[in-house]
Amino acid sequence: MIERTDLRNIAIIAHVDHGKTTLVDGLLRQSHTFRENQQIAERVMDSNDLERERGITILAKNTAITLNDSQTGNPIKINIVDTPGHADFGGEVERVMNMVDGVLLLVDAAEGPMPQTRFVLKKALQMGHKAIVVINKVDRKDAEPSRVLNETFDLFIELGASEEQADFPVIYAQATAGKAGLTPEVGEDLQPLFDTILKHIPAPKVDVDAPLQMLVTTLGYDDYRGVTAVGRIFAGKIKANQKLARIKMDGTVLSESAKYLYTFKGLNKVEIEEAIAGDIISLAGLDEISIGETLSDPANPVALPTIKVEEPTVRMTFGVNTSPFAGKEGKWGTSRNLRERLYEELRTNVSLRVEDTDSAENFLVSGRGELHLGILIETMRREGYEFQVSRPEVIYHKADDGALLEPYEEVHIETSSETIGAVVEMLGTRRGRMMDMQDAGQGTTRVVYIVPTRGLLGFRYQFLTSTRGAGIMNTIFHGYDELAGSMNTRQSGSLVAWEPGTTTAYALKSAEERGFLFVGPGVEVYEGMVVGENARSGDISVNVCKKKHLTNIRSAGGDMEIRLTPPRRMSLDEAIEYLADDELLEVTPEAFRIRKRILDANERGRQTKKAKEQFGES
Repeated sequence: MIERTDLRNIAIIAHVDHGKTTLVDGLLRQSHTFRENQQIAERVMDSNDLERERGITILAKNTAITLNDSQTGNPIKINIVDTPGHADFGGEVERVMNMVDGVLLLVDAAEGPMPQTRFVLKKALQMGHKAIVVINKVDRKDAEPSRVLNETFDLFIELGASEEQADFPVIYAQATAGKAGLTPEVGEDLQPLFDTILKHIPAPKVDVDAPLQMLVTTLGYDDYRGVTAVGRIFAGKIKANQKLARIKMDGTVLSESAKYLYTFKGLNKVEIEEAIAGDIISLAGLDEISIGETLSDPANPVALPTIKVEEPTVRMTFGVNTSPFAGKEGKWGTSRNLRERLYEELRTNVSLRVEDTDSAENFLVSGRGELHLGILIETMRREGYEFQVSRPEVIYHKADDGALLEPYEEVHIETSSETIGAVVEMLGTRRGRMMDMQDAGQGTTRVVYIVPTRGLLGFRYQFLTSTRGAGIMNTIFHGYDELAGSMNTRQSGSLVAWEPGTTTAYALKSAEERGFLFVGPGVEVYEGMVVGENARSGDISVNVCKKKHLTNIRSAGGDMEIRLTPPRRMSLDEAIEYLADDELLEVTPEAFRIRKRILDANERGRQTKKAKEQFGES
């Protein structure tokens, strides 16, 4: 075994929006990775369009910088993995933890440790990693670095950190300005952080002469050389065009060849001829490879432990679009197109599960949360796919004694003292149990709840409405427990179009008296399409296409005088949350529309009556 003193492998982990990606920007700039005159976008690591639009990291990404050791003057390469902070993408965090030897744990100087902080730190400690705690955003007006440091230390102890892990170095930072220091009075640059990384993150200890072992943790795609596989070499060495053994998840051994070999430098991949144990590399030319497989020496093929991630808790049905508008707006819409795309996603999305159903046109897709599945839906929509999805539902488990268990989430909420009452009332109706309540100062209150996952389906939209858009909510999986009992998560019904046609202002004016509209005038609708929300419970069929009968020449411009409230424009996430059990979301590249499963109003009425009779209702 040798110690690679020329190398460090680290991951940056944190709760969402605590500054990971911004800090990476600073590390890249101040390590002189870019040219002096090079124009670089903010949040440079968030290269995915959806990441930039939503302001969150979805995919784990690799980069690398080179620093000079202040004592020896020798160059040291630091491989950096930027990880997601949202709980729904925890699978991305879990699978890259085995590539690194230590972590930078970012904690907001005002918010302190949050739900996802607990999740990512637990994974790091379980892997035996040492952490450098970076208390970021010390320039906030409400920053309390001392309190946050104490809370972070308590979290380490609570999660079972060893004495060595609990004795962590602390750096204070202002990532947006590229400043860090050993005290809250930060310096002029990030040099204190650079020095701490080199001093406290252990160098990889490797056996270069052992048979090759590399675990594939990430897949990408190169426009010129096809599928790329990223992973760490745990033992041995690898050369370009070398013969390899690919060990699949089921133990099958296949012959492969590493045609192209790359290492990371800044935001770029640099082609190399050879890499050795400890290096994080990218290979191209392995088109059939999957995450979790081992690349090994053909003469001695030994698999590494496979990547394990927590099981999904929420599922949706993806199906072929059956609306009257089917085939008009999408490029890919057949069951074969849909099936191929969903199963292809499994190669890179390790937290996802896809199952066939009794119907060849429907597939059961399970994920870590509504956002996890929503990102997949939005991605497919942008790729030209047309399909329909059902309301999310939780995945139940059976205990050893046969009892049915449901998933629960730990919910952290911060909102104004004026709106906290409404939030508490809503969570009470959703079977939530309050675990903690604190005055957060400046007129805000923090609460912690344990809530059944099904109680949170559709909750975020109502929460933002009740808190006037100012409330902050974070959740993380808590575990499985006994069924919480029945709950009514949606109080309102839908306004449903009862005939096809084009909406008119005249007809919409009458409809909006019943509630809130989702469409404006001049929109093509079909029978059974949801065009608004009923202010009361129960659905109402409305005619939104009726035209005003003209009696004289002045009436022709009558619609011009009608003033409508602007329709509610839902995001895709809000539309998913809105869905009732008897509704579907039609998704196309051009639009998404909420509709009833049964479009015909008479048939829908018969089915409702039949269901009531079945359950003994009048």
